[in-house]
Amino acid sequence: MSGGTEIPVRVTKVTSVAHRIKRFRFERLDGMPMPYFSGGAHVIVSMNDDGHIRRNAYSLMSPPHDCAAYEVSVLHVEDSRGGSAFMHEKVSEGDELKVSFPVNLFQPDWRGRKHLLIAGGIGITPFIAMMEQFSRESANFELHYAVRSRDRGAYCEELAARYGSHRVKIYCDAEENYIPITRLLDSQPLGTHLYVCGPSGMINGVLKAGLEAGWPEQNLHCERFLSSQPGKPFSIKLTRSGKTVHVGHHESMLEAIEAAGVDAPFLCRGGACGQCETAVAACEGKLLHHDVYLTDEEKTSGRKVMICVSRFEGNTLHLDL
Repeated sequence: MSGGTEIPVRVTKVTSVAHRIKRFRFERLDGMPMPYFSGGAHVIVSMNDDGHIRRNAYSLMSPPHDCAAYEVSVLHVEDSRGGSAFMHEKVSEGDELKVSFPVNLFQPDWRGRKHLLIAGGIGITPFIAMMEQFSRESANFELHYAVRSRDRGAYCEELAARYGSHRVKIYCDAEENYIPITRLLDSQPLGTHLYVCGPSGMINGVLKAGLEAGWPEQNLHCERFLSSQPGKPFSIKLTRSGKTVHVGHHESMLEAIEAAGVDAPFLCRGGACGQCETAVAACEGKLLHHDVYLTDEEKTSGRKVMICVSRFEGNTLHLDL
């Protein structure tokens, strides 16, 4: 089965919030409340781009207790594969889209005595709903938010005003002001949980610093949505459906399989959740694994592949779909 039932929605508000970042508000067409979600959750937005269905994951940033609508923020990615460009260039107030039911792969650990949030760029979005939830539950938290420049810093002033400068710290690369990761990690009370979301390099650096500082691995949490990388076109044989699917230069295996009319599983579409893990029936060539879900041993075995972000180079690839 695929990502599940979709909810038809109308775009009721579009707001430019920073350089190349827009906020979109979605309300159900049937007037019913949106499903409840918890801080850190995301939805898949389905976009009909002249008959080509694009599906992107976006973190929910509206208050979790408010089911009147969902809100997401979208960065217009340079060299976009289509999703962010579509949202920025083709979506206006009044348009109709579809969104999935919310899924949370970035749940706060409520056992934490304190919650330390590290955000970079558009990685701020899951923390906005999370902080709202922490505040309502009177949980101890603080945010450290790095932006490239002030004009790219979405929600900096609003967050500082809402939660206070003692809990929200803003850092700007253009001003050579950087998050003091080592000092932060060394100064937290026992039982603190750390959450990081942002560019991959930042996430990797923070997690590595945490482990080197002696933090338990179970106290370190991250969220990253990867995108399928462009590459050489190739073909896949689907053993159960009997179809041969061609994967284009800028297309993921999952997208090509869906376009061929085959229902493939997914939740995040970003190489993190494991839902689209697919068995490899035959492989004559090289699987290019780009996910963060499979272990190194699983990738080396060549028996599994995450079809949302990975690619293939070679002569023959048969998948159990």
